[in-house]
Amino acid sequence: MPHDVSLISTIAAGFGLALLLGLGASWLRMPPLVGYLVAGVLIGPGTPGFVADVGLAGQLAEIGVMLLMFGVGLHFSMSDLMAVKRIAIPGALVQIAAAVAMGMGAASWWGWSVGAALVFGLCLSVASTVVLLKALEARGQLDTVNGRIAVGWLIVEDLVMVLVLVLLPAFASLLPQSNTPTSTQPLWLSVSLTLAKVVAFVATMLVLGRRLLPRMLWWVARSGSRELFTLCVVAVAVGVAFGAAKLFDVSFALGAFFAGMMMRESEFSHRAAAESLPLRDAFAVLFFVSVGMLFDPSILWQSPGKLLLTATIILLGKTVAAIALVLLFRYPLNTALTVGAGLAQIGEFSFILAGLGSALGLLPQEGRDLILAGALVSIAANSALFAALDPLLGWLQTRSSLAQSLASRDDPLAQLPNTVDPAHLTGQVVLVGYGALGQGVATLLDTANVRYVVAEENRAIVERLRQNQVPAVSGDLADPATLIQAHIARAKALVITTGDSILTQQLIDMARQLNESAAIYLVAHNQSEASLLLNQPGLTVITPDSAMAEVLTKHTLAHLSAQ
Repeated sequence: MPHDVSLISTIAAGFGLALLLGLGASWLRMPPLVGYLVAGVLIGPGTPGFVADVGLAGQLAEIGVMLLMFGVGLHFSMSDLMAVKRIAIPGALVQIAAAVAMGMGAASWWGWSVGAALVFGLCLSVASTVVLLKALEARGQLDTVNGRIAVGWLIVEDLVMVLVLVLLPAFASLLPQSNTPTSTQPLWLSVSLTLAKVVAFVATMLVLGRRLLPRMLWWVARSGSRELFTLCVVAVAVGVAFGAAKLFDVSFALGAFFAGMMMRESEFSHRAAAESLPLRDAFAVLFFVSVGMLFDPSILWQSPGKLLLTATIILLGKTVAAIALVLLFRYPLNTALTVGAGLAQIGEFSFILAGLGSALGLLPQEGRDLILAGALVSIAANSALFAALDPLLGWLQTRSSLAQSLASRDDPLAQLPNTVDPAHLTGQVVLVGYGALGQGVATLLDTANVRYVVAEENRAIVERLRQNQVPAVSGDLADPATLIQAHIARAKALVITTGDSILTQQLIDMARQLNESAAIYLVAHNQSEASLLLNQPGLTVITPDSAMAEVLTKHTLAHLSAQ
């Protein structure tokens, strides 16, 4: 060829094979991520045939890391974490410690150094946010209590790994086999300087970035140009990440994460997420392909015992630890199984950390190969694990009295406290769900002095409501016992604010059996769903379009009458 086209050939081969193998993985009911990793293996130096430019792929992967972490920051919600903080924070920390201990134990048994064992254990301790979110979305559990706990748990894991990425270089010089030059400074001084740089960067982002980045997005949005808006989002993600690395000596990952967090403050954050999604997805694919290129397939037949132990720690060790922790917090068995299955895999943070460990001379090539192989196995098995949850729960309950008690364990929040005035439980409104819509309904009911009882799956929300003297019960909304505890039998109305159409129909059927005369009000996602529900008597169904039309008409008529 007349000129160097290694960049083009690397991108073309990576995208092309990733597309084909990603489709193949989807047909096999596995996440496409498995296909992307295998595509990297096929064009890497460990397999015969075409070999892409590993150096260029590594730089493209760095951009992928920036955009991945930018997306994590853009979707990071402190309120979501705080809603499940009582279980997510201690649970994630203890589970990380357990996984690190298991990984370090295995690596020490193999004769690895302390530094290699530590990095290996950390890589096995953190699950993939991408894989978890896809699995929960596929099962319709993303907005359920189980889903929120699992996502909150992953947020804590991600934050811990961000801290690890910052501190590991400072400690690397003290660990055996590190290629980091030994510092003449005391450890406390090195760590203090590292933390000082991080604090300076965070302070800069909170003081300047929090004001400047959303305003910049607003300025660009005023231009009306879609491509300029997308360019602004990508420029902020990559520019802040690069500037953070150069000016504050922090990782690209941390810089991009905070850029996303600050961009979230903008009223255009949802548009920023939507506009940048195709580019983030494209470079994320290149990131996973580049990780696959570093994999040496010979690990499969040279160290099958080590690979089996690695996969066992990920699929069984982490799962059992998470299930035990959730049960200790007195959550039911189905919640424990959902969280356990969601954490039984490793992904993008493991790859980022493994790359850093290798760059610091801590993690051997064999360790990186085991981590990648463990990721391939665990991600491929994750869909099957989630699919087996319901049959497994049913099988356990039919054969074990302990499983039955754990599945329907006593919960002090499942019954209204004795302090609730009995007069409050006659002619009241039962409000199902206390999200943004439920809170709005509750505010209007309070203004109108209408009595109500909240039925909500999130125990933390119920605890907060009870502290504010609001009658509330916690439980599975698909279980009639929850509506019974909310005294639906003597209620005048049932207001359903959940977005799950299947659950909504179940609630309607249960309410009709327990109280035929209660009026039922609910929101449908679209007109088609509303038309199906309107065939049932006694229902008032509102769609977002009809509600908006009513508000617009009200304001228009008020304006006309004032003239």
